[in-house]
Amino acid sequence: MQIFPRSSNAIARGSLILVALAVGGLFWVLLQLERTPYITNAGDRKAQPVPFSHQHHVTGLGIDCRYCHTSVEQSSFAGIPPTKTCINCHAQIWTNAAYLEPVRESFRTGRSLQWTRVNQLPNYVYFNHSIHINKGVGCNTCHGPVDQMPLMYQYASLQMEFCLDCHRNTEKYLRPREQVFNMRYEQPSEGEPVMVSGKSYSDQESLGNALKQQYKVRSVKDITSCNTCHR
Repeated sequence: MQIFPRSSNAIARGSLILVALAVGGLFWVLLQLERTPYITNAGDRKAQPVPFSHQHHVTGLGIDCRYCHTSVEQSSFAGIPPTKTCINCHAQIWTNAAYLEPVRESFRTGRSLQWTRVNQLPNYVYFNHSIHINKGVGCNTCHGPVDQMPLMYQYASLQMEFCLDCHRNTEKYLRPREQVFNMRYEQPSEGEPVMVSGKSYSDQESLGNALKQQYKVRSVKDITSCNTCHR
């Protein structure tokens, strides 16, 4: 005796398909959510003890990144400038500005300003600034147009896929070392070639491949190995 009608088979198959689609859709939604600024904090301007403007100091005054971030070429950390670095200028200009009082107090008392870190990687990720700079990776490749930021924010997602895109295709991002700190650097084109070691390059791929050899960039297999970043 047949308890269920034959149509039940079609209903059962349809139900399984709907469940599979629902699970797959939920998984896709979660993956997309992981990439949103809500999770990555990209574009988030965090409160700081002093509203420091990179736009004013870099574009307006022409201060080089290394004046404040002194260890960026030799260390894994870019370094946060001590209050004395600020006072070098602000003992002479804007000496009575109210919003700079935390800087003056820090200098008087010797207590460091508690800056809020903007670009934060997980503790299980190893990143070395000096390696990237000496291999020809520009500051704004990861940090974005810092020279146009009145308030600093995280430009990139800094998720693993962001890093892997560069590690798998380093020729797309490398530039001459002398251009690493140039916020307005533009990749070569037929109209604006780039000269390196007396040779002209009119496209980024040929320039990048030449720099990979010149700067002895490790193989894709090496720099995409798990233990390169997870130590």
